Amino acid sequence: MFIIPGEKVKNSVDRLVVLNHVARSVIETRRGQHSTHVFAYNGKPLLRMLNSAWKKARARAALPRLRVHDLKHTFGRRLRAAGVSFEDRQDLLGHRSARITTHYSAAELSGLIEAAERVSEQNGARPELVVLRGKLRTTPAKLPQAMRLASVQAFEITGAGCRI
Repeated sequence: MFIIPGEKVKNSVDRLVVLNHVARSVIETRRGQHSTHVFAYNGKPLLRMLNSAWKKARARAALPRLRVHDLKHTFGRRLRAAGVSFEDRQDLLGHRSARITTHYSAAELSGLIEAAERVSEQNGARPELVVLRGKLRTTPAKLPQAMRLASVQAFEITGAGCRI
């Protein structure tokens, strides 16, 4: 791991960067080629990301519109898919705001479908209805059949239906 000084970071706060073994191997191949920077070309440090090398790499990968920033989004999504906690994702992505971390690590569609399926009938058992607020103004026997589930706790029946 290493620290990027605050004056080189957008929010002006020193940034801790933690590397996995793949990123460490890339850094190790570059070590010693320049006295102050990891990436250099012809003895001069690379100061910009959108340079001819990046453009050529995108073309070779058949990803001409890929932005460097897209790599950060990919990292965030992969962290979430790997089950990394929200707090650790926030630290690894260098975010102070939880909202930004959520933006970078959106849920995978397959995970959302799986989560939605968890509330449906499974193995013949229906999920319980648990209402936490309100007052019971009728008896469970007078409720519509769809509402007569194992745990009907406290709700108010109004003219056209149920209000929580």
